Amino acid sequence: MSNSDGLLSETIGRLLRETCTPEAIESAEASGWCPSVWDALSSAGFTRVGLAEEDGGSGGTLADAAAVVRVVGHHAAPIPIAETALLGGWLLTQAGIELPAGSVTVAPTALPVEHGRIVGTARVAWAARSEAIAVLVESGGRLHVSRINSCDVEISAGSNLAGEPRENVRFNIPIDRTANAPAPDGVDVDTLRIRGALSRVLLMAGATEAMSQLTLDYANTRRQFGRPVAHFQAVQVHLVGLAQCAVQLSTAADLAVRALERGNGSFEVAAAKIVADDAAEAGTRSAHQAHGAMGMTREYPLHLLTRRLWAWRHEYGTSRQWSRRLGHLAVSTGPDALFPLVAGG
Repeated sequence: MSNSDGLLSETIGRLLRETCTPEAIESAEASGWCPSVWDALSSAGFTRVGLAEEDGGSGGTLADAAAVVRVVGHHAAPIPIAETALLGGWLLTQAGIELPAGSVTVAPTALPVEHGRIVGTARVAWAARSEAIAVLVESGGRLHVSRINSCDVEISAGSNLAGEPRENVRFNIPIDRTANAPAPDGVDVDTLRIRGALSRVLLMAGATEAMSQLTLDYANTRRQFGRPVAHFQAVQVHLVGLAQCAVQLSTAADLAVRALERGNGSFEVAAAKIVADDAAEAGTRSAHQAHGAMGMTREYPLHLLTRRLWAWRHEYGTSRQWSRRLGHLAVSTGPDALFPLVAGG
């Protein structure tokens, strides 16, 4: 992480420590929205980092946006930051479509146009609380990008394991009622899926780092038989394993961001998503083992992180799906290109 990314993360972290309390997160799980957190980041311009200023964004690079998303994951902030900065907002600005004033989300797949109407269904994050939904549509034999107002679609309630909104959205709207433009070269379903996977990797990297620190702090303060439980070798095994998960995932996330800034980055993002899924499984196990019964209580904040990790690991492709993709890529490159592929992406 560069010095500028570190300063950005520190500033956002300060805002989130003030607004994103466990009580605020619990309230958002019941209501589907956390206005105090969103308003704090939005008023400071952090919800649009990585989007060009001329397109209505706050400027900055992909690495800057990644730093923001990662800190949001660290604090388990219940807001659509990844959808606005990395996915929906990116899709709209790539096609030259004006950003809405509020948050924006994205349909994770392309939808067809039939008889002049965008039709189909999709599971969309934060659909009811976003001002607009960015959608890739197949029209006239090519891809277009459409900005659809959330009030123009039928939204059925739904959520993931962490209580974050994941609504079922039914589209049936004339395409001429949407802001619409041809998708430029390099913007397609696969590119969107890669960026979606990266967004979950970044959220999970932040959450795993927070989970590791929370577990370490607990083990150093919780005393048993006259000494901190962190001094017991059986607990130290879990602390070390969890720290390893956090470092591995952090490194994988950094490499994936750099690769995507240079070009396609699909190899590194796929590898990072596999690492993230494995870290979520092994890391949450170690965290709960080290915490014991305390980690299972609703009042203790560990579950705010672990439930999100288990929810995010299933979004934008599972470990098995990304492993299969890497396997096909390795086979297609041939034996002579295998080492350069692994070493250089």
